[in-house]
Amino acid sequence: MLKGIPAIISPQLLAVLAEMGHGDELVLADSNFPAFSVCRCGPTYISASGLGIPQLLKAILQLLPLDIYVESPAAVMDLVEDDKKRKLQTPVWDTYLELLKDAGCAGNISLW
Repeated sequence: MLKGIPAIISPQLLAVLAEMGHGDELVLADSNFPAFSVCRCGPTYISASGLGIPQLLKAILQLLPLDIYVESPAAVMDLVEDDKKRKLQTPVWDTYLELLKDAGCAGNISLW
């Protein structure tokens, strides 16, 4: 029995986190992300239905160190041009930044 593992981390996610190494990437995405299409090419799909990304990110950052050798160890999907023109606000990005800073990230979130 393991202690200190956040309850929202599934056994499958815990196994994937344990196997990750330098250069590996983890995508936390909402239900609009084309996960099945992307995962046909090799990445592992792990469902976290019903969990909010900020809560999941916070739990993952308790277990997984960020890569300190890259300029930006985290990225968010860039807004589409129409959303940029409308000046769509993304307050959740501030939440991500706070969680990343709490985990020792000194860099910014890059746009992907």
